[in-house]
Amino acid sequence: QVQLVESGGGLVRPGGSLRLSCVASGSVMFIARGWYRQAPGNERELVASMTSDGTTNYADSVADRFTISIDYAKNTVSLQMNSLKSEDTAVYYCYVKRAMTNREYWGQGTQVTVSS
Repeated sequence: QVQLVESGGGLVRPGGSLRLSCVASGSVMFIARGWYRQAPGNERELVASMTSDGTTNYADSVADRFTISIDYAKNTVSLQMNSLKSEDTAVYYCYVKRAMTNREYWGQGTQVTVSS
């Protein structure tokens, strides 16, 4: 069983920065990790992902502002978010895809609010 614990959400002014982190429990190999977000009334959308070979994928709206990274020693995937905009306001969900089974696991979500 894999459990994901997210941290780092909060309230920030436009133009500010936040760093989200997600720690995975257990000694399990993952083939992909990333972040999705869901704003009220919208579908959940991919923000950023990274596969085990280091390939990254970003939503066009965040590609020049957000950076995904993985600390394998700490089993943590992080999302550095800079130059935040009001439209980045959403609940952000961490996910991982397990090797061999391709099963996906999701965090509980962390609220990010960008407002003056």
